[in-house]
Amino acid sequence: MSLETAAGIVAEQIKRQEFVEVFAHHDADGIAAASILCHAMLRAGIRFRLRVRQEIVLSDLAGDAAYLLCDLGAGTEDLPRDVMVVDHHLPLSEGEFHVNPRLCGIDGDRELSAAGTAYYVAQKMGDHRDLAGLVIPGVIGDGQQMAGKNLEIFNEGIANGIIVPDRGLTLPGRDMTERWYMAMSPYIDGISGAEERITDLIGRSRDQSPGSDGLRLDILLSQVILEAAQKTTAASLLSVYGDTFHLQREVIEDAHALTAVIDACGKAGSGDIATTLCLRSSHYLERAWEIARRHRGQVIEAVRTARPVEGCRGMYEITNATLASDVSDILARDVPHAVPVLVYAKSGDACKISARCPPGTTADLGPLVRALAGSCGGNGGGHLLRAGATIPCDKVPVFAKGWQEAVAS
Repeated sequence: MSLETAAGIVAEQIKRQEFVEVFAHHDADGIAAASILCHAMLRAGIRFRLRVRQEIVLSDLAGDAAYLLCDLGAGTEDLPRDVMVVDHHLPLSEGEFHVNPRLCGIDGDRELSAAGTAYYVAQKMGDHRDLAGLVIPGVIGDGQQMAGKNLEIFNEGIANGIIVPDRGLTLPGRDMTERWYMAMSPYIDGISGAEERITDLIGRSRDQSPGSDGLRLDILLSQVILEAAQKTTAASLLSVYGDTFHLQREVIEDAHALTAVIDACGKAGSGDIATTLCLRSSHYLERAWEIARRHRGQVIEAVRTARPVEGCRGMYEITNATLASDVSDILARDVPHAVPVLVYAKSGDACKISARCPPGTTADLGPLVRALAGSCGGNGGGHLLRAGATIPCDKVPVFAKGWQEAVAS
């Protein structure tokens, strides 16, 4: 079945409803995906309730309502067959109303996110081409490529004046100091979170010629590279400056900034504020920025204090379970590693685990993490290069042993 056909089936099912219970994954891709479909439902006169969650359990779907899962549900084998799923994770759910690029031979890791998949569903509900800008946080947030279906949506957005490509700093922030202070994608060793050091570097990068006080960005970038080169990957340093995107219909025009803010709000437990931004209300904009600054500062501190697990290459423990996903992203992407990275944190009796493949390495992490979590009495899954799990805390040694054996082989 083609993606367009699958999207049409889900779109028709949504249009049959008077009220839809929507669940979105708490990252930028999930929130953007749900917001795209909520825009489409709002315009069609369909009432809905949207909730942002890190994960769902079957008890969330116990009522008689119509349920729509965005960036969630694909990996749940016993999902009720009438639940609507718009996802791009490895599919185990076999319901009739499941649209997923992987089921259509499309690379869901690199070429279509949940937000992009939601865009295809929205187009089957009406003319919603103005929502193309909301696909970009899915691409950026999940580290995807501007290729395949992502590129098709991107080009359509440009043609319709919704997206304007540009070049510049990819770091989000309200001013130059904040951009470097909150640098998390990429994380820059010695710079991220170091406000005094950033202020000093910016001061030394001012044009000192008579009558000028402008910032010399080329000098600043050179200083940052010299400062961070030993402990930051070359690809991460190169990504500081590159392709940027102006989203002409969104309340935060810069795509990297919008992605950072909605992702941070979602993971910090303020998914309602993230969704408000995606629904194009600027009422809580400053509050959203403050949440993003605080969340990113916490992630940066967690990276700095992550404890390597003795005898387990690439395995780290942190203290805050809500930050495990972001910390694993940073350690795998921005800090040189030759093996897959695993980060875990204990929260009560449960332990949250996030696993990532560094660039240049490959491992089928989703199936591996799912199997290991299952053997420990937990659950897990995800993508081939990115995965997560929740297991009982007393099973961490068992999980770690299985992980090391699998990664070593």
